[in-house]
Amino acid sequence: MNEVIITLENGETVRVEEGTTLKELVKKINISTESPIVAAQVNNELKELSEALIKSSQVKFFDLSTEIGMGIYVRSLSFVFIRAAREIIPECCSVSVEHSLAKGLYCEIKGKALTFYIVKKIEERMKEIIAADEPFEKRKVTKEEAVEIFEKDGQTDKVRILKYLTKPKGNIYKLGWLHDFFYGYLVPSTGYLKHFSLQFHLPGVIIRYPTMAKPNQLPEYIPQPKLAAIFYEAERWGEIMEVDTIAALNDLVVNEKLSTIIRVAEALHEKKIANIADEIYNHKDRGNVILIAGPSSSGKTTFAQRLMVQLMVNGLKPVSISVDDYFVSRENTPMDEKGEADFEALEAIDLELLNDHLSKLIQGEEIEIPTFNFQAGHKEYLGKKLQIKPDQPIIIEGIHGLNEKLTYSIPKDHKYKIYISALTQLNIDNHNRVPTTDARKIRRMVRDNQFRGTDAIRTIRLWPSVRRGEDKNIFPFQEDADIMFNSALIYELAVLKPYAEQLLKAIGPEYEEHLEAQRLLRLLSYVLPAGCDNIPSNSILREFIGESCFVH
Repeated sequence: MNEVIITLENGETVRVEEGTTLKELVKKINISTESPIVAAQVNNELKELSEALIKSSQVKFFDLSTEIGMGIYVRSLSFVFIRAAREIIPECCSVSVEHSLAKGLYCEIKGKALTFYIVKKIEERMKEIIAADEPFEKRKVTKEEAVEIFEKDGQTDKVRILKYLTKPKGNIYKLGWLHDFFYGYLVPSTGYLKHFSLQFHLPGVIIRYPTMAKPNQLPEYIPQPKLAAIFYEAERWGEIMEVDTIAALNDLVVNEKLSTIIRVAEALHEKKIANIADEIYNHKDRGNVILIAGPSSSGKTTFAQRLMVQLMVNGLKPVSISVDDYFVSRENTPMDEKGEADFEALEAIDLELLNDHLSKLIQGEEIEIPTFNFQAGHKEYLGKKLQIKPDQPIIIEGIHGLNEKLTYSIPKDHKYKIYISALTQLNIDNHNRVPTTDARKIRRMVRDNQFRGTDAIRTIRLWPSVRRGEDKNIFPFQEDADIMFNSALIYELAVLKPYAEQLLKAIGPEYEEHLEAQRLLRLLSYVLPAGCDNIPSNSILREFIGESCFVH
């Protein structure tokens, strides 16, 4: 038999027989990793470990310390959960994978009231399936075959999305008696899924799994009731509007009814923002400082502008202060673990000056606000004076807004904290969710190209750093918010698709970011494109696609 030469990430080469699988290669070279290897990159294409090597190739492996590896692990774990749930509750055939929550994956079982006892039985059955090391079998079928399989099993959500797929054939997976399909890969067998637990979370359950930082242990369970409530509201609203899957969104595009959903979605945003403004007005005696924080591409800038308008409707006269103007001088900027300037660190802000100014403003004193000169790397005073009256709340937008240390000198009863994020309520089908981080990444990709002259390669390359900053500076403080605002728009993927698809297709296999580009293209392949003519100029989406009535 012929041999092929495999070049590993560290430059070493290995000779193996043609047809050797990646799983067999892992055993042969005995790679030492902290967690199991679950996939590989072969000549810059993502492959499952069952894939055979038929020519000399460059190979890079992924374990659970990588985003790709962890995604495969969680996806595979959800398949085991779906099967176990249907075996424990045979009369119920509808399991819905909803969204991330409390460092886990929140799911619901439709048509059956869950109890702690039932959740424990499902967990025990999952452990049995994992202990048996059952294979995830993949096979290519025609669209017609897939429709027949899923119709027979009562998975009408899959039948509905299949009609929009253009490829005549696709891959489906089988675990024991259960068929399913996913827009991402799986591990070879259930024995890879060593670490998990189930957490009963009325009315559903959270599948708990390790983090990339600690792939061999479960993180501490910390409830997130406020975030859960926002997700719950978004999902129920999607069900009421009958747009809870991409197939339903596609139906609206095909039937030329998307404009109605756009108007309703935008009206909901306006109502929510107006309610927040009313809440602030009703507590105007305490809300002197309004702090707005949220992860990248959540639409903070447009939200802040629209909130100012609604506050003015209520007779208030808000002013805004930019935290960027309170940066410390560049030579005093803290360094990160790589020895580079960490401009996202809380210590990069002159907290003493900021708090001194806020205290004086609230008490009616006049201050001179600095302007940070980013070229020179220090603050300048250009005669920008500010003095406010009791009916003038101060709006501060920034990543540290929810962190009490940012405004340590201002009592909590003088602050109103708002957390904003794009918490998408749209799934591809019942078992394939659209991660909120993907929706934000697509938003940012389009915006960066439209207004910053940046290609999608750079956006994808910077995203891990963006996420690390969010994990450190934003997400730990979510539950400290007085109110949360969901900036996701149920129709936005259809509008963003033409912009993002063009950018992603330009990332060829010669680029390291090609893998991520292909993954996002697979996600967008389920979505039918839509125009943007009916989107109002004050929409949060306009911050990303252009023609906003606000100056950004």
